[in-house]
Amino acid sequence: MAHTNESMVSEFVLLGLSNSWELQLFFFAIFSIVYVTSVLGNVLITVIISFDSHLNSPMCFLLSNLSFIDICQSNFATPKMLVDFFVECKTISFEGCMAQIFLLHSFVGSEMMLLVAMAYDRFIAICKPLHCSTIMNQRLCIIFVSISWAVGILHSVSHLAFTVDLPFCGPNEVDSFFCDLPLVIELACMDTYEMKIMTLTNSGLISLRCFLALIISYTVILISVRHRSSSGSSKALSTLTAHITVVIIFFGPCIYFYIWPFSRLSVDKFLSVFYTVCTPLLNHIVYSLRNEDVKSAMRKLRYHHVNSWKN
Repeated sequence: MAHTNESMVSEFVLLGLSNSWELQLFFFAIFSIVYVTSVLGNVLITVIISFDSHLNSPMCFLLSNLSFIDICQSNFATPKMLVDFFVECKTISFEGCMAQIFLLHSFVGSEMMLLVAMAYDRFIAICKPLHCSTIMNQRLCIIFVSISWAVGILHSVSHLAFTVDLPFCGPNEVDSFFCDLPLVIELACMDTYEMKIMTLTNSGLISLRCFLALIISYTVILISVRHRSSSGSSKALSTLTAHITVVIIFFGPCIYFYIWPFSRLSVDKFLSVFYTVCTPLLNHIVYSLRNEDVKSAMRKLRYHHVNSWKN
């Protein structure tokens, strides 16, 4: 990642979430708990699904990949944010900044596509239960995961290819706790209107399309569930409602930031917390811990460890 000859900025200054020492301590305590819980929870889910032969359903396979992405997403910026709460001058190198942009868009882009695949699995399981095992086979799940990673990486590379060679020759303050693409573009010593349009057509439209696909899928599923009178309908309705809530929390800030990246408010960096820090924890709680197969495997693991301690 080389700069152009016009580039003079070798590092960026991250302004963080607040200048107040008391607020920074408060944020450190809260986000430390969220970070540790998220990472340990997602690692546990990944290990359990990988080593439990009974958890071989398509949804469990997709869940393990979602947990892996969430582990990666939890670590691209959060550890540095936690350390920076105790640092007066929060700096990041040019290379580190570009790496954060690449990793963020790779993980977020992959997660968007994977959530669509998971919604499709739920659609098949609820609306076409007799054909579920035929349609959602292992081969299709592998294709879904491969496509999600390919789309995420290509999406990220398309941004980085243009951003890395922008001339940064003056301002270097990023009003956030990580290098967010629209904020970094604003610092370039040139007219960035075309770059903003590219961000709109790339990140903005991908976010919006995936969000609409998810909302349409869940709407069809909800209509199907409501027409059933079985005892499991209310539970399915509750689960789907939780899924939709997480989707809105994840996609809302993404669409807001990238569908119109021309102006930003100081409060926007707090919205970034939702899809960078909170979503990996929420995914772990809503998607994995509400899955009956995963819950059963965790109960067996706990029972095994309790008996081991007793013996």
